[in-house]
Amino acid sequence: MKTSIKEKQDKQLKQISGNVCAAKGFSASGIHAGFKKKRKDLALIYSQTPAATASVYTQNKVKGAPLEITKLHSLNGTAQALICNSGNANTCNANGLEIASQTCALVAEALNISETDVLVASTGVIGQPLSIDPFVSGMSDLVDQLQDETGNDAAEAILTTDTGIKESTVAFELDGKPVHLGGISKGSGMIHPNMATMLGFITTDAAIEPDYLNQVLKDVVSETFNMISVDGDTSTNDMVTVLANGQAGNKPIDSDTDPDYHVFKQALHTVCKDLAVAIADDGEGAGTLITCNVLDAGNEQQAKLLAKQIISSNLVKAAVYGRDANVGRLLCALGYSGAELAYEQIDIYLRDESYKSVCVCEEGAILPFDEDKAYDILGTEKLFIDIYLYEGKSKATAWGCDLTHDYVTINSAYRS
Repeated sequence: MKTSIKEKQDKQLKQISGNVCAAKGFSASGIHAGFKKKRKDLALIYSQTPAATASVYTQNKVKGAPLEITKLHSLNGTAQALICNSGNANTCNANGLEIASQTCALVAEALNISETDVLVASTGVIGQPLSIDPFVSGMSDLVDQLQDETGNDAAEAILTTDTGIKESTVAFELDGKPVHLGGISKGSGMIHPNMATMLGFITTDAAIEPDYLNQVLKDVVSETFNMISVDGDTSTNDMVTVLANGQAGNKPIDSDTDPDYHVFKQALHTVCKDLAVAIADDGEGAGTLITCNVLDAGNEQQAKLLAKQIISSNLVKAAVYGRDANVGRLLCALGYSGAELAYEQIDIYLRDESYKSVCVCEEGAILPFDEDKAYDILGTEKLFIDIYLYEGKSKATAWGCDLTHDYVTINSAYRS
């Protein structure tokens, strides 16, 4: 029996510990520079050699100044360093572009690289005045503390209301050469799929042409970061960026028909999915990760719309928090998703990670079901909502979380 392409890809991938320093030629650091009161708040990722780069940005019409500078510096498809501060978003500031540009200049001088090879990101409070001083005073320590053993300091320095670092790494082969791809992300609130409203930084020692890196990143983001939601708010600053420095020595990927392109895509998908799910799981105040699987759909777009609407519905999220198996809320959310829907043939199951399940809807009608069993399933830390459409062979998955009192508490005092 022949082995399928997907089976080959999965067999080649091995998840390992690490993050942005797992790939050859990358180092990272994270320090406390003074943007926040105590926690690390300034991160740097550096490649020994220029790297192909690609980014995907928030679709919010109000964008942070750092994104504009990163877009400008990414026009030639290469970069060598990325700096990110947390605690201040550098958005809606009169001198925001100037601060972002000066920050890149400081990094370039300290690392002896071109200013246009520096990318910049910020996250935190919007509309808060930002000074260049913390960047100036912290730059020496930030560069001196670069190391290639672990990127944990950088992973910590990009956090805001997150409860812990988010990381993922895979090892695989391209052109017979060992390759690593790893990343870090941040995000807990202001999370809604429209791009990914968060920060994600990914590094790899694979060699891939910038145009194809851009193509594969967009495709992967549409199935991972774009399929999460915490609260329905699309942020102003957030982006996913990949740096690929080619130090693994593989023949550069320059075609989407190259088998190595698909292996690379699977590796990127694995890491991006891990980082995206970690964000949904760490939603502000959340206690339950919600995974919605839409199965047997007529097409992928229909499946995506339906899955995203379920995990984005505040009524569904509140019902999960209250452990209330209110099936009407699920059907209602499906109905206003914008997807074409033959609801009279839908089946819906609630289940936990151990596959204990209860059918709550059959052929579009709410069934009498074991309320106690449903209550137990809804109380799990990982809830699955499986929706069968029986219209075709397409499917999609989206990830969200419950909506709790703690979410309101956290966001009622965010600036303080």
